[in-house]
Amino acid sequence: MRNGKLLLGVNIDHVATSRQARGVSYPSVLEAARIAEDAGADAITIHLREDRRHIQDEEVETLCKQIRTRVNLEMAVTDEMLDIAEANLPADVCLVPEKRQELTTEGGLDVVAHFDAVQRACSRLREAGIRVSLFIDPDTSQLDAAHLCGAPVVELHTGRYADAETGRKDAEYQRLLNAAAYGEGIGLQINAGHGLHYQNVQAVVQIPQIIELNIGHAIVARALFVGLGNAVSEMIGLLK
Repeated sequence: MRNGKLLLGVNIDHVATSRQARGVSYPSVLEAARIAEDAGADAITIHLREDRRHIQDEEVETLCKQIRTRVNLEMAVTDEMLDIAEANLPADVCLVPEKRQELTTEGGLDVVAHFDAVQRACSRLREAGIRVSLFIDPDTSQLDAAHLCGAPVVELHTGRYADAETGRKDAEYQRLLNAAAYGEGIGLQINAGHGLHYQNVQAVVQIPQIIELNIGHAIVARALFVGLGNAVSEMIGLLK
């Protein structure tokens, strides 16, 4: 159960996306991370994709060395990514599914189907001193598998709730409520994220088991109009 404030991890992938679109050296993800931290972000989340469509390897190294809060590195369950995590030692690694053709992560990691590979990844990261989180759908079988893998943290995929039409939204929200309570009951820290924005985050904030939210696209999009620091501050205001 959450005792203090709800933490916010700010995903800055799409700062890098705008840079990659032009093949230039700006905007700087390090500068974005520092602005987000100054505005009150508790962690900086980045996804190093296998196709390097936004965040680049050298930026993982720079952020891990230079930011004041925590780097939460999202990555696929591959030997290449595990080697990168071990070399850079982010505070947190969130293991996610990845399809090269997808625009954004489409669903949770199927820990049940890929149990052995995920368990080995958890073991390697734990031995390196990195806290492991698994990005999963709000499903009890996935929560049980995450616990058995030795992951101390899960991030519940909120995308189906965020995208649900009015007739389905209550059911998807109930899934999140049930999963958060069940996961905490078996000893997992419950985080959440994906598809959350300034108009739909308020209900998720009310789930008492959730410790941290990871939000990116909505904050970067809002920053176009009010600046990144203000966009982060506005989101933190909603988390309160």
